[in-house]
Amino acid sequence: MRVVAIAAVADNGVIGSGDDMLWHIPEDFKRFKRVTTGNTIIFGRRTQDQIGLLPNRRIIVVTRDENWRHDGVEVAHSVTEALDLAAQTPERICFVGGGAQIYREAWPYLTELDLTIVHQSPDGAATFPYVSPDDWTEVSREQHVGYDFVQFRPTPRGEVVNTLPAEGWRA
Repeated sequence: MRVVAIAAVADNGVIGSGDDMLWHIPEDFKRFKRVTTGNTIIFGRRTQDQIGLLPNRRIIVVTRDENWRHDGVEVAHSVTEALDLAAQTPERICFVGGGAQIYREAWPYLTELDLTIVHQSPDGAATFPYVSPDDWTEVSREQHVGYDFVQFRPTPRGEVVNTLPAEGWRA
């Protein structure tokens, strides 16, 4: 199963204020819908509450609250439990859609990163994990005014060619 972190990330690594989205990029929303439709998405409970129910996707919400339930959503109490549930449909892609803690806990299991890099540096409490050039290689970039769609794959061990600066994607 492919496990892909999908996120909109500012140049400084910020992904949110902790309460709300910091930018509105319609093309990013359209792309998110196109690539995630028909697949599984893992969200943390707070992210799910902010985004709401997304049609035509299998949604798995990770929460510590044993009593939390929501129609149309599967519940897991850890990222590994969520990944186990997602593996029941391995022919599909499992997207990890945040928030910050979910990205960090899923990091060891990711096979790809699908990022919208937003050319802003807002203040925000929620950040995306550090994308190290030792671990991730940029494989495609679609540039737009104010943002880029960028895909990363794990850097093969022993290989030194990659497009990230030596200090990584963000400091």
